[in-house]
Amino acid sequence: MPKKFGDNTKAVEAREKKNAAKQVVESEKQRKLEDEYWKDDDKNVQKKLQRKDEKEKKLLEKTQRKQEIQQMLEQEETTLTSSKPKSNKVDKPIKVTQAQIDNHTREQATSIGPITPKQMTHLEMPLEENINRLKIEGDTARNVDEAIAVLHSSPQSLVDSHPEKRMRSAYQSYEEQQLVKLKQEHPTLRLSQLKQIIKREWMKAPENPFNKPTKAYNDDRSLSAQKEESDEEEESDNENH
Repeated sequence: MPKKFGDNTKAVEAREKKNAAKQVVESEKQRKLEDEYWKDDDKNVQKKLQRKDEKEKKLLEKTQRKQEIQQMLEQEETTLTSSKPKSNKVDKPIKVTQAQIDNHTREQATSIGPITPKQMTHLEMPLEENINRLKIEGDTARNVDEAIAVLHSSPQSLVDSHPEKRMRSAYQSYEEQQLVKLKQEHPTLRLSQLKQIIKREWMKAPENPFNKPTKAYNDDRSLSAQKEESDEEEESDNENH
């Protein structure tokens, strides 16, 4: 029979050690590959995560402070409630006589003092009579044609033959005088409003040359001129304001 040879023990041990070392190297290599795969090198992601952590931390601190304040308020309220004596008494209403009410009313009226009348604005002033109507001895004219007819039918006083020549200068002088007066009486009104008031007063003012009797042959021209002068003044005011 052939001779049987057994396994070399040293060779087996060396082979096992070699295999074990090889497995260790392979395992370490695999671990490094996995670490590299899962490693996050994105700086922006790191910053976002850091900001998120800080935000959550601040929110937590804020919530804790609110809870602490709420607890302090509850403790303070409990302390005040326990220290306040309970009372079952109901306050009775105080009776006031009519004489006391009258005395109180008189005292208030005395302390307030006299009530000064409120200064009327141009919107609250009562409407005046239509000054565009011309009245001569009972006859009334509402427009230029009717005014001409009334003047032709009325007796003439030969006082001023050409009032239209003095119209502009007379109105300017009248306006300057009235502006000073009206600015003191109505300091809150605008210049255009003051001039409107002056125009209304001018139509019936004695300084107006057309408010004086004129010759018959000059009536047609005088009334037309007065209307034109008034229209020109109004257009000028509108352009300025």
